[in-house]
Amino acid sequence: MTSSDIALEAGLCMRCARADLAAQVGIVARAVSARPSVQVLGGVLIEAGEDALRLAASDLEISLRAQLPAQVERPGKVVVPGRVLADLARALAAEDVEIEHVASERALRIASGSGEYRLHTLAVEDFPALPEPSDSELVAVDARPFLGAVSCVSRAAGRDESRPVLTGILVRIDGGKLVMAATDSYRLAVREVPLERSLGPLEGIIPARALEELRRIAASAEEIHLGVVQNHAVFKIDTTVLTTRRIDGQFPDYVALAPKPEEYVVQASVSRAELLDTIRRAAIVAQRTSPLRLRLGEGELTVSVRSQDLGEARETIPAQTSGEGLEIGFNAEYLRDGVESACAEEIVLKLINPLRPGLIESREEGFWYLLMPIRLAG
Repeated sequence: MTSSDIALEAGLCMRCARADLAAQVGIVARAVSARPSVQVLGGVLIEAGEDALRLAASDLEISLRAQLPAQVERPGKVVVPGRVLADLARALAAEDVEIEHVASERALRIASGSGEYRLHTLAVEDFPALPEPSDSELVAVDARPFLGAVSCVSRAAGRDESRPVLTGILVRIDGGKLVMAATDSYRLAVREVPLERSLGPLEGIIPARALEELRRIAASAEEIHLGVVQNHAVFKIDTTVLTTRRIDGQFPDYVALAPKPEEYVVQASVSRAELLDTIRRAAIVAQRTSPLRLRLGEGELTVSVRSQDLGEARETIPAQTSGEGLEIGFNAEYLRDGVESACAEEIVLKLINPLRPGLIESREEGFWYLLMPIRLAG
């Protein structure tokens, strides 16, 4: 056997800490396809080099990359089943892990303590190419307000894949303002956040799922670096990178969809926590086809529901009201989402009539939520 034959059989070889491996594999494995149309999309790419182990996974909608320190004896890369690798990394007993690609066996050997495991490898050449943005292509934003905006609007994003634009969140950064908006055509959520420094312009429709993953990954981060590269949106948090394709299409004009302020004839200022608890209790009695009824009266807001099979509920809370009394019906889940998404102690409910959209507004945090009503019987 020649030296070149030996080199072909000797793949990557390295050592790392089990805790680091488990943590970083756990991150990237969230991008592993559950039902891959191509086998390699169910895998995690492992690449060793320059005293670091880099990991990547992609289901073609989103991709995740992470890295961890490692003692690299031989560089190289290999793809192995992602879910199995994640479960195994969490379960290993010893603190140190040795990983070696045995190319002649098409296997990855993982040794930890007295245990040794072999995972079948997948074709590296089939793993999708991922954009590699430079730092100059990304801008830094404070993580807390950015993720807070995602939390406020994400529940309003659609789930119908036949209308892909509505499954995304519009993200717009221009100067000193960040705007996010989402709609499923039944409700519309918008959050505007002032930025500490002027950035952009940057705009894109980002899949809601990708931004929800970003919320999990960046929960304790101080900064997020983001940008648009090759029609992909890229988010970098320390050494972790999330990439997702931008959604093509025209997002609805959310400003034009909102009624003009002068059209609202009734409004109520209420405690967000009190209204949310009331809605949650009433929703227990409601069925999917039973709307929650909101009646605005002088100095009070009454939430009620009538369910043919289960019964009825009625609860009144204090409110600062203006305008004539009015009763309107809303989907219980959508109404709860709107109130829950606001973070202020006091929110304002604005109404036009029982057949026009209602508005939930939190002025101090730049949040508003437009909700289509349900026609009430009788």
